[in-house]
Amino acid sequence: MPAGRELILVVDDEPRMTRFIRMNLELDGYRVIEAHDGLEALDKARTQLPDLIILDVMMPELDGFETLEVLREASSVPVIMLTVRSDEEDKVHGLELGADDYVTKPFGARELASRVKAVLRRTKNLAKPEQAVLRIDDRLSVDTNAHSVIVAGERIKLRPTEFLLLHHLIENAGWVMPHETLLAKVWGYEYRQEVQNLRVYIGYLRQKIEPDPSNPRYIFTERGVGYRFVDFRKGRETRSPETDKERA
Repeated sequence: MPAGRELILVVDDEPRMTRFIRMNLELDGYRVIEAHDGLEALDKARTQLPDLIILDVMMPELDGFETLEVLREASSVPVIMLTVRSDEEDKVHGLELGADDYVTKPFGARELASRVKAVLRRTKNLAKPEQAVLRIDDRLSVDTNAHSVIVAGERIKLRPTEFLLLHHLIENAGWVMPHETLLAKVWGYEYRQEVQNLRVYIGYLRQKIEPDPSNPRYIFTERGVGYRFVDFRKGRETRSPETDKERA
């Protein structure tokens, strides 16, 4: 299935790398613009409004982490980070700053294309239930049209991935949702082993919606299995999809 005409900003100080990425993305049907340092990237993100940014970590002027930090002050545009290091600390640091995905150099064209499609799919296929505001309890409501939460009267914007994750947890309230299931539903089937991504985003949600993130009221960890969103409706038991499948 051919890609749409989304605009992608590729940021890397190596011309050979930007040419390689641009050529393959254009073959997939995307429009592509380039930047070669962090300052140029921020300027083009502001003026060209790309649908996605592919951002290298090691760059002059501002490195990728610094660029992402400034970018996230004003924009929720999805970002895929590129790095020559496979260090998990680097990956977690990028995710904590607001990156949507991480690709380690060297990588193949097919791998990058798969990641781009998955990230764009998450940001575009946001579920919009008929009910605009879903009331969880007296403290928490979810605005499904604005992709935000209302916590103790204060509206807090969610990133697209945060909203999708919260939506799937609430949609299955009372169920224990396995790591692999959540990763496949929110990130895509090819991400079902990326448990660290899930942990980071669960942390984001807890920071935004929980009165005490270290003692959750809404999102519970089922150790070694997955996560469960508390079901405030009376008379419903906590269950897992696998258990119900066995009963059926």
